[in-house]
Amino acid sequence: MSGEAIKATGLTKVYPGGVLAVDHVSFTVNEGEVFALLGPNGAGKSTTIGMLTTTLKPTDGTALVGGHDIIREPEKVRRVIGVVLQEYTADEDLTGYDNIMLMASLYGIPKQVAKDRALELLEMVGLSSAKDRKVETYSGGMRRRLELAMGLINRPRILFLDEPTLGLDVQTRAAIWDYIIKLKQEYGMTILVTTHYLEEADMYGDRVAIIDHGKILDIGSPDELKNKVGGDMITLETSGLVDGAQNALKSLNQVRSVELKDGKVIIKVSDGPSAIPSIVSALQGQGITILRLSMSRPTMDEVYISYTGRSLRDESGSSEEAFVMRRTIRRARA
Repeated sequence: MSGEAIKATGLTKVYPGGVLAVDHVSFTVNEGEVFALLGPNGAGKSTTIGMLTTTLKPTDGTALVGGHDIIREPEKVRRVIGVVLQEYTADEDLTGYDNIMLMASLYGIPKQVAKDRALELLEMVGLSSAKDRKVETYSGGMRRRLELAMGLINRPRILFLDEPTLGLDVQTRAAIWDYIIKLKQEYGMTILVTTHYLEEADMYGDRVAIIDHGKILDIGSPDELKNKVGGDMITLETSGLVDGAQNALKSLNQVRSVELKDGKVIIKVSDGPSAIPSIVSALQGQGITILRLSMSRPTMDEVYISYTGRSLRDESGSSEEAFVMRRTIRRARA
């Protein structure tokens, strides 16, 4: 990470009627990282992307994207970014290849250069065999892969992905993320992605920003956010007295708490793998044999609940965003 690809300062968006969609958010995205905005529909994720990509003017605040001010230098921002939105933008009456070439012409890319890039991108996303078919014949996963290729035709330094796997089945979602991680690893691309899938933020985000009601509640790596919830939990079954096990563990540095429940010892620690050897050694020193040991880590759902007081899957967004999501899902399943 050699610097900051995105730096947002006090970004705010108030829509007509006084609807506060984004409330003075500030954050940075490092070069070459996958930065995930995690939150429910209506949290302000898409509005934030709209401002950062210059399609929406902030009510207050500003941001630097690729070193360019989104308000004073919008054209320079657009030259260094690629955008893949929730909604499908490809023309269904054109072929996949023609859609990419159309996008290239909008960027002013020379025709021969565009042809070479289009074929390369179609190969990368696994659509070479379908490049001459009309998009109306594509499945939802194929359309999403085409949108990704279209967003890469200008070889952007920074890629914005707004709910890139919305409405797709698990297998296709995994395939899309394979392509996203490939972009990061092979091209050093900076990727800002919005999602309401907890497992996606956990598995693929270098850092995650939890956003709710237009405010960013916290930012950190998935492990950092989980550690703030309470660290790892180790469950023991022992051959000796559980009271003895409890006393032996309380003095260890990493141990946050020890609880006895149903004849088992429940230990909360800051980092499970590094704490286990000292736990085993302490119990053996007391003549206590461990019959069974298991470890679990906090989930992103627990992290989200700790910040918002409710589960992300129970959230409902604005009627407008719900409509967009339903329409996207219908088209993805067609």
